[in-house]
Amino acid sequence: MDRVKGKVAIVTGAASGLGRATALLLAKEGAKVTVSDINEVSGKEVVKEIKRGGGQAIFVKHDVTSETDWSQVIEKTIAEFGKLDILVNNAGVMLIKELEKTSLEEWRRLMSVNLDGVFLGTKHAILAMKKTGGGSIVNMSSAVGLIGTIDNTSAYCASKGAVRLFTKAAALECSKAGRDYNIRVNSVHPGIIETPMTAPMLKDATLGKNMEQVQPIGFLGKPIDVAYAVLYLASDEARLSTGSEIVVDGGWTAR
Repeated sequence: MDRVKGKVAIVTGAASGLGRATALLLAKEGAKVTVSDINEVSGKEVVKEIKRGGGQAIFVKHDVTSETDWSQVIEKTIAEFGKLDILVNNAGVMLIKELEKTSLEEWRRLMSVNLDGVFLGTKHAILAMKKTGGGSIVNMSSAVGLIGTIDNTSAYCASKGAVRLFTKAAALECSKAGRDYNIRVNSVHPGIIETPMTAPMLKDATLGKNMEQVQPIGFLGKPIDVAYAVLYLASDEARLSTGSEIVVDGGWTAR
C-alpha cells in the first residue's frame, strides 16, 4: 500500500480495460486520480468505485486527439488536486484490416488516437510537471510495438512502434543530460490481455486460437497484470528507469 501516496495522476482511457485497472490500482496505492475518457457513464462509475474504496478521484470527459481537451484535463486536475505527478497515456483504438484494404482515413484516425494522443499528453504533462519538480509519464505501447504480426494489424503495429521510440526520445529530452526536467518517460508493452478491446478478436475462432497460442506462458493476461507494471513505473521505486520498456506479454516476444 501507499506506493504512490500523495501523488496526483491522470489516466486516459480509464473507463474500461487497462485504464480502469490502472486508475483503480493507483488510487488504492494512495494517488489522487483524474479518470479521463470519452465514455462519461463508465468513467464516472470508475470514480465512484475509487471513492467507495476510500480514494480520491474526478472524471473529465476527454478526447485525446484534441489539444484543447488536453489543456482542460490538466487544468482541472491541478485545480482539484494542486499538481500533476503521473500521466498514463493509455487511451487507444484497434484496427484489424488487411493493409491493402485500409483507407487513409482509417489510418489517420488510428494514428490520431494512438500516437497524436500520446504526443499531446506528453507535451502538456511536461509543461505542468516541470513547474513542480518533475514526474513520471507512462505510455501504453504493445508487444506489437516491438514485433510485427500476421493478423492484419499493420497500422496498429505502426502506431505502437512509434509510441515506443517517441517515449525513448522524450525521456532523453527530459533527462539530466537533456533539459533536466526530472521527468521520467517509459513505455509498457502488453501482450494479449482480456479487455473489451480484445474481446471481439478472442471470439473469432481462428484469430482467438492464434492469440491464445502466441503467449508461451499458457494463459491470457488480465488488466491488473499491466496495471502493476504501470504502478511500478509511476512510483519512486522506478527512479532509475527512463526511456525503458516493460514487456508484459507472457513470453510472446521472447521467441
